[in-house]
Amino acid sequence: MSEEGAEIRGLDRRGPELVYMAVADDVARRIAAGELRSGDRIPGELQMTETYGIARMTVARAVRELRERGLVQTVRGKGTFVL
Repeated sequence: MSEEGAEIRGLDRRGPELVYMAVADDVARRIAAGELRSGDRIPGELQMTETYGIARMTVARAVRELRERGLVQTVRGKGTFVL
């Protein structure tokens, strides 16, 4: 497990916060902190399922949320990249 997934794993999944939003917020925080820069590829869905310990559908929803926020762009067959 990587460091960035640690606090998400501690998320109270029965609490009011949505898991996909917590993951999207974590990736957005990494973008804002400069850990992920414009043009960088974010981890793939399978890697994120392992990192965060969540289902692939939840990762897909988190990535969709990041696209809706205008932070990333998905290129079919290549991956999802920071804008």
